[in-house]
Amino acid sequence: MNIAKLMKQAQDMQAGLAAKQEELAIQTVEASSGGGKVNVIATCAGDVLAIKIDPSVVDSSDVEFLEDLVLKGVREAIAKGKEKAAAEMKKLTGGLGIPGM
Repeated sequence: MNIAKLMKQAQDMQAGLAAKQEELAIQTVEASSGGGKVNVIATCAGDVLAIKIDPSVVDSSDVEFLEDLVLKGVREAIAKGKEKAAAEMKKLTGGLGIPGM
């Protein structure tokens, strides 16, 4: 076992992971709820960038319904981003199960 070669591979993997994390921080996913009435755009890092609401679901007498749609859309967008990030990281690590990845 060549320790120098192993260390070089670990350094290369670490650099690749850092680059992928930067890339995922700007990649976006989109999710919708309420049959497309609420759309959420988020990064794969979990940052919500935009929320679009169809005016037809804005009802001042039922604010809770709109709140639920927005919350559902945000949760789905973040989940999609995490799934995409996990899949990309798994490709890089070969499924090694590195903590924090």
